[in-house]
Amino acid sequence: MLSRRKLRFRLIVSFALFGFGLSALFAFAALNIRTRVEDQLVNASLLDDAKWANQQAREHPGEAGPGSRLLTGTTKSERTHYKLPLSRQSLATANGVHDIYEPADDGKTHHYKLAVWNQGGIISFLRYDVSREELGKQQLLISVIGAVFLFGLLSLAIGLWLSRKVLKPVSELAARLRDFRKAGKAEPLAPHFADDEVGELAQALDEYAARLTAMVERDREFNSDVSHELRTPLAVIASTTELLQGSPDLTDKLRERLKRIERSSRQATELIEALLLLSRAERRGPTRGETTDVAKVAADVIESQRPQMRDKPLGIELVVGQAVSVNAPASVLSVALTNLIGNAIKYTLEGLVRVEIGNGRVDVIDTGPGIKPEDAERLFQRGVRGEGAGGSGAGLGLAIVRRLCDLYGWQVSMRPRSDANGAIASLVFEPA
Repeated sequence: MLSRRKLRFRLIVSFALFGFGLSALFAFAALNIRTRVEDQLVNASLLDDAKWANQQAREHPGEAGPGSRLLTGTTKSERTHYKLPLSRQSLATANGVHDIYEPADDGKTHHYKLAVWNQGGIISFLRYDVSREELGKQQLLISVIGAVFLFGLLSLAIGLWLSRKVLKPVSELAARLRDFRKAGKAEPLAPHFADDEVGELAQALDEYAARLTAMVERDREFNSDVSHELRTPLAVIASTTELLQGSPDLTDKLRERLKRIERSSRQATELIEALLLLSRAERRGPTRGETTDVAKVAADVIESQRPQMRDKPLGIELVVGQAVSVNAPASVLSVALTNLIGNAIKYTLEGLVRVEIGNGRVDVIDTGPGIKPEDAERLFQRGVRGEGAGGSGAGLGLAIVRRLCDLYGWQVSMRPRSDANGAIASLVFEPA
């Protein structure tokens, strides 16, 4: 994974590297130009002196000028008109300036420039010791390197100052956004910033905030309408069913059907309440700090799910090893257990569905076709449903359970059984 750096850090590093690189490039160019120009000037001067010596020797053949001595390795400029040393004879016919390396009087090898001019049978040459100039070049190189590092530090300081100045509006914009989150109300941002890129960003954020506010208002109104318009007919169904059950002339079969209608209306009411909580991302506890008995809710859910068993050779039992209570509405817990227990009944053709309660958790164990370990987590994704007997629906039940568990801090999981065919759905609660 690539490490993420702050924008200010990247600006400082970029500016410092740019300043350092530009200074180093300028220093290299200056040294290179100085070397080339100096070399050209020295070569031209030496060659002119060699030509002049040659001309003087031809015009005054009987005189020996101050440069008539042979090269002896001294650092003075020397000329000769005759007796060219054997080591120089290969250069006698090559007019120009040559680089040679010879030992000097101090026993060290020095770098010389030898200017040779052959004309009219007279060979003139001039030797110049450039070792002294190389010492000056080294000193200049050290000074240039120091200047490069100095300008690099200066670029770093300027980068620090510029980054603080350039990013100050962005930091101010972020601070205002955080203040809005604390205040719970968004105010226009654009009037507080100049008409530049940051001001344009603030204006875009204002437009985005306006759209979000409008969308939230529509969702709030929709939730309120749904809560009212759906709960009212469900309440009418529940009250009417309760009145019908009190009639003395009801048959047992009709009474059982009315109970199913009552359970279904209650489940619909609980589901609507849970979905409204999810839509508002609002965690609501039971009234007056009361806790919900998990075993009681599980027993009600089992009774409501018995009609799904139909004529299947399937049994269902509730095992309460330890009392468990949670700080959550019974409707929310009912929705979660209805999905877990209902899935176990739906996918189990025969055998037993056992609901175990204890140690702050609920385990729903079935003898159905089971699940693959790699599919256990995928079943909680929206739109994914299990494969096997009775598989139907849109695959939203377990996704709703996962969202409710995230809202209340619970943990839900599924895994295959290790001792037999089937699956185990676990719901682990936070401490009551």
